[in-house]
Amino acid sequence: MKTRFLLLAALLVAMLPRLSQAADNPSNSAAEDRLKSSVSEIIKVVKASTTRDALISGIKPVLEKILNFNVMTRRAIGPGWKQLTPQQQDEATNLFTTLILRTYTAKFTPGECPDVEYRSSCSTAPGRVEVFTTSIYLGNRYDVIYRMESPNGYWVITDIVIEGVSMIANYRSQFESEFTRGGAVAIISSLQHSVSETK
Repeated sequence: MKTRFLLLAALLVAMLPRLSQAADNPSNSAAEDRLKSSVSEIIKVVKASTTRDALISGIKPVLEKILNFNVMTRRAIGPGWKQLTPQQQDEATNLFTTLILRTYTAKFTPGECPDVEYRSSCSTAPGRVEVFTTSIYLGNRYDVIYRMESPNGYWVITDIVIEGVSMIANYRSQFESEFTRGGAVAIISSLQHSVSETK
């Protein structure tokens, strides 16, 4: 639980960059530009928010545009996803989205902006780009990789790798264990419990 919490918390550190190195590949540049555009929106929300509830409600639509929660939830749950009913899939996606949002905003410190350097980016496959960054926040240094995809010409984040640990893979190991023990119901219960702990 602690590792997952740190992974999500570090999302804040990587989502507030100040400068970016230009990428030679047009796809790489488009992915980075997409990320920077969302970052600008997030900064505006953060500056205007005076309470955590306002921060959550303001950031949610911004993150929903840059983070593909549907893909992230499906991949995090793994093979068990197909065993969920459509209603359970919707519930799982909503819970996973809430979990990320609450953990993200809980670790935010007003007025503390990280120093972030975009080191490089590379295409791993057609329509897929990885953006490498290094962030320094509150005395801590993080190496963060954004895995971005463009299925319909619109770049979104589908995974975040922090200090070599994939957020999706980390959750998948938990959900696969839950599914083995109790099927779809166990996955939903695990998500409900995690969300309740982040209130």
